[in-house]
Amino acid sequence: MKVLLLGPYPPPHGGVQTNLVAIRAFLLKQGMPCAVINITRHRKPDAEEVYYPKSAVQLLGLLARLPYDVLHLHIGGMLTRRLLSLSLACTLRPGTKSVMTFHSGGFPSTPEGQALGPASFAGFVLRRFDGVIGVNEEIVSFLHKVGVRPNRVRCISPYAFLPKDESADLLPPHLASFLEEHDPVLLSVGLLEPEYDLALQIDILPLVRQKSPDAGLLLIGSGSLEAHLRAKIDASPSAQHILLAGDVPHAATMEAVLRARLMLRTTLYDGDALSVREALQLGTPVIATDNGMRPAGVRLIPKSDSQSLLRAIDEALQHPAEQKEQTGHDESNLQAVFDFYRDLMDAKVG
Repeated sequence: MKVLLLGPYPPPHGGVQTNLVAIRAFLLKQGMPCAVINITRHRKPDAEEVYYPKSAVQLLGLLARLPYDVLHLHIGGMLTRRLLSLSLACTLRPGTKSVMTFHSGGFPSTPEGQALGPASFAGFVLRRFDGVIGVNEEIVSFLHKVGVRPNRVRCISPYAFLPKDESADLLPPHLASFLEEHDPVLLSVGLLEPEYDLALQIDILPLVRQKSPDAGLLLIGSGSLEAHLRAKIDASPSAQHILLAGDVPHAATMEAVLRARLMLRTTLYDGDALSVREALQLGTPVIATDNGMRPAGVRLIPKSDSQSLLRAIDEALQHPAEQKEQTGHDESNLQAVFDFYRDLMDAKVG
C-alpha cells in the first residue's frame, strides 16, 4: 500500500503539520511508502518524496503522476471554494481510495458551517471521499448533517505523543538562554494569526512581572502578524522579557514546553489544539480560552478577558512548580488512521 499525504508540511510547525508529519513517520516505520505534497505558500526544494508545487497546475500534475493507493488530504479553517475544488480533484483518480481529515474543530458552530446541508457544494464534495476523519465529535456530527454516510466517517483525534528523539538538536541558543534567564516562563505555541489573540498575552506580562519579576513570555510560531507583534513587543515596558522565537522544530518546541511553567492558549477561534494536549502530557499546566472542547485539566478563561487571564496566571503560579518529565508515547490514533486505510483497501468501507 502506497500513501500520498496532502496538506501543510513544515515549516511552520502548526498542529495540522504535526499530525501530517506524525502519520508519515508512523507509516514509514510500518514499511509503507509515503510521499507528501505541501499545499501551502511555504516552499522548499523537493526532497525525500516531499514535494512543493509552485502552482495548481504543478499540484494536479503530481496527483496524476505519483503512484499511490490511498490519498489523504488534510485541511483546516473554512471550507473555501479553493479547498473544495482541491478536495474534489483528490477524489477523481480511478482505482485509488481518497481520505480527508477535517481539522477545523470550531467550524461546525460558525455561521458558515451551520448554513451547510446535503444540497451544498461542500456536502457533495465531502460525500465523494471514500473516508472522512473528523478530529472531534462536533465535526463528525457535521459530516453526518451534510450527508456523509456514517460507515465512511471516523472520529480520530490528531493528537499523538511520540517517543522523544534523543538525536534531536538541543534547543537553539537564543531559546535556551531565554529559558535559563526567566522563571517562570509563560509559553504560547501556535501560528501568529489574529485568531490566537497574542496581543492579550503581551499586554499582560508587565502585570505578571509585578508579582513575579523574573517572568518571561515565549511565543513560538510564525504567521502574518509577525511584524505587527514585534512592533507591539518593542513598545512594551517588558520588551526584553518577551521572545518571539519564530518557527521552531517540533522536538525543540516540546523541550521548551517541558521547561516552561505555564502554557497560554488565548484564542478568538480554536479547535482541539494539539499543543494543549502535548503540554498536558508533559505535565505543563495550561490556561486556555474556553471553546467548549478543551480536555480535562485545562484552566479555562473567557475570551479576550485580561483580568481573568491575569487571575488564572497568579493562581497557577502560587502552586510550587512540579518536577516534570516526558511520559511514555501514545500512537493509538496513528494506528487508527492506518487501520482506516486498510479497511478501505479491503473494501470494508463503501
